[in-house]
Amino acid sequence: MDTVEAEIREEHLLAAMLSAPRVGPLLAQLGVNGAGDPPVLEEIRDARRRGGLSAVDAEALTGLGIDLDAVVSRIETQLGSGVLDDSQRRERQQRSRLAFSTGTKLTLQAGRHQAVARGDRELREEHLLMGLLARRGLVADALGVRGVTTATVLAALDPDGPAQGRAS
Repeated sequence: MDTVEAEIREEHLLAAMLSAPRVGPLLAQLGVNGAGDPPVLEEIRDARRRGGLSAVDAEALTGLGIDLDAVVSRIETQLGSGVLDDSQRRERQQRSRLAFSTGTKLTLQAGRHQAVARGDRELREEHLLMGLLARRGLVADALGVRGVTTATVLAALDPDGPAQGRAS
């Protein structure tokens, strides 16, 4: 994610979490490695290029006889590279400011709900990860196909079961 972006999206939160001290090792334990340019981030970039259609969506279309990559390539040949990527459209429209995307704002809100539900007094990176997983979208789909779900994160955080009313 070395390009200049017009907004902070959910995948930017995930990229930061991959190297975060608490969540990075947790994700690695669950099979999502943050070294270099992780495949999960590449998959999300590819999905953005395909207009937001995930790898799971592409497989479903293949089952119907539709080669999504061929369709996207043809569209890009006719209309330009990245034309289906909504983040690139926003970048062209909003070059002057960096803002949180609506999805990121909702992720922060979902993370806050996770913290409250767990009895924690501060919003930490594991809450943001669970916030990402609680919302349907490219990041949750990309992590879900790798077996990272809210349930697996909770199990890894609380191997002996959920703690009640922890003080942070």
